[in-house]
Amino acid sequence: MAKLNVKPTRGELAKLKDRLSLATRGHKLLKDKQDELMRQFIILIRQNNELRQSVEAKLVAAMQEFTLAKTLETDQIVQEIFSVPNKEVDLYIDEETIMSVGVPRFHIDVSDTAKKSDMEYSYLASNSGMDDAIEATESSLNELLELAEIEKTCQLMADEIEKTRRRVNGLEYQTIPNLEETIHFIEMKLEEAERASITRMMKVKDMN
Repeated sequence: MAKLNVKPTRGELAKLKDRLSLATRGHKLLKDKQDELMRQFIILIRQNNELRQSVEAKLVAAMQEFTLAKTLETDQIVQEIFSVPNKEVDLYIDEETIMSVGVPRFHIDVSDTAKKSDMEYSYLASNSGMDDAIEATESSLNELLELAEIEKTCQLMADEIEKTRRRVNGLEYQTIPNLEETIHFIEMKLEEAERASITRMMKVKDMN
């Protein structure tokens, strides 16, 4: 704690008390914000972990099935099957606010490109295992997008939590104690000056 460099006057005392009142209210608001951010952050972390496990399990299973199915085809056929994509994905991003934190919201628009291309994924050239793996991968797209959205939100909220924590600590351990110490110092100085004034008045009265 450190006493502020101000003159010990009643005017300064009033200003410091106003600052202390404002700092105390600000500290409470920031602490409430920090607690709510932490509550929502924990919920998101749990959602993220559950969704990540689900997506990873699906993608691993799909990749294993694809790897097995690929062994039944020649490399040339596999390359021809996937030489040109048959779907086009457009990503749109807008923003939502959570506790003053701007977080992304992802939206996708998937459209077939078969009409735009002479080549497309061939179900005749592939086998059932490869078809299943491709469909499983495509069905995971929305979950992958949601996972990316949640992870980015967690990152932004973690940054906001840290920034809020520093502000809370600054008020709690520096600003408020310094104001309280300075107010106490000024009050003592004013009391000493008042006692000295009373003593002088009593001496003058005795002299008369």
